[in-house]
Amino acid sequence: MNLLAIETATESCSVALLAGDRLVARSELAPRRHAELLLPMCEDVLAEAGLARADLDALAVGRGPGAFTGVRLAISAAQGIALALGIPVVPVSSLAALAMQAPDDGADVLAVIDARMGEVYAGVYRRAGDRIEAVGAETVGPADALHGRVSGAVSVIGTGWSSYRDAIEKALPAPPRWAEGERHPQAADIARIAAPLAAAGQGVAAERVLPVYLRDKVALTLAEQRR
Repeated sequence: MNLLAIETATESCSVALLAGDRLVARSELAPRRHAELLLPMCEDVLAEAGLARADLDALAVGRGPGAFTGVRLAISAAQGIALALGIPVVPVSSLAALAMQAPDDGADVLAVIDARMGEVYAGVYRRAGDRIEAVGAETVGPADALHGRVSGAVSVIGTGWSSYRDAIEKALPAPPRWAEGERHPQAADIARIAAPLAAAGQGVAAERVLPVYLRDKVALTLAEQRR
């Protein structure tokens, strides 16, 4: 199976192509340049693998949560390519993709993306190799609201850790087993999660792919900023 994955929910713009057992990826930390970089990256990975768009069997896309414009860009690009080729799309949580970068050591993973306005996008995941499942719902809210979300030691990953480390530590029942704040969701992990789902026929029609924002507000009002 040839599967193209796209992830632009955070500052990182990334694309990955899974062609059989071969993974070709591009990634760049490029705030506000995603629209410029995304399609050329897609062409680059296809060219490196010696494939054309017509050789693709499925697409995978990071559906968020994350930056509103980034999530919309990824969804729109995936829909456009999939509609043109008549192939299915596998939407994947950007938080789940982020959690894939934590050590696969049996501990649950708390993935946290800085959502600005004093909040984090958060999800708890249980991983076994390239398979990952959510433990409870993904949320957005203050870091200290994570109290009670996990039991025991977990690994913590994502920019939310860098921005709100003290609050997250206080909300956890035990110190993290492992923690890293300078990580972003990557298309390579979107591809790994999506591949078995696509092979099992669990992709959806392009028009059914929807972004996940978790909230509908992008900035504080002036009154809220003065509080």
